[in-house]
Amino acid sequence: MTSTNRKCSALTGSSRKTKDNAADWFNLMLRWNRLNDEGFNVAANIVNSKRSVYSTEPPLVVTSAGVSDSAPLQDDCRTLQDVVDKMVTIVTKMERLTASQSGVRALDDFRTQGEGHLFHGWSLTLYVSEVATATLLVDFRQELRLKQTILQEVAHTVTSDLGLVLLSGWLHQPFITDRTRLTVEALLMETGLRPL
Repeated sequence: MTSTNRKCSALTGSSRKTKDNAADWFNLMLRWNRLNDEGFNVAANIVNSKRSVYSTEPPLVVTSAGVSDSAPLQDDCRTLQDVVDKMVTIVTKMERLTASQSGVRALDDFRTQGEGHLFHGWSLTLYVSEVATATLLVDFRQELRLKQTILQEVAHTVTSDLGLVLLSGWLHQPFITDRTRLTVEALLMETGLRPL
């Protein structure tokens, strides 16, 4: 066993907490992606239900059959609400991770006077300000706001085209960019969770 292997396997203090936080970011992003797929499927069901209504009758005509057909639509809306609620929980956990890492940074700054790097090259200040707060948390907060807006609008669209636009907004995740994914990968490589 080399000294490098021993160092990575026996991390303590700020290094251990930072590495654990990087793993948590990765796991939360995986959960987010799984929920995004689940939410897309539910939103697609809602849009398809609405499209079938558009193709069979004018959108402003209400019939007694329309009332009985709304039960599956309401179930899908509740399911989509559950998905968005779980996404809110994920963003809340990301906020806690950021606050935790800020505390680790403050403690490490106090102990080392802000000098040194815990891993390959990033300082804790860079990790907290550039990575966790400025990039990842902001991106996921914006994406969550978009998901909440889509949730409010998807079942109330007047045209099928608008429903498809909302659906593509959900699927595309415009605020979760390649930069976001690369930042998480950089976290994993920087902390040694992914080999360089």
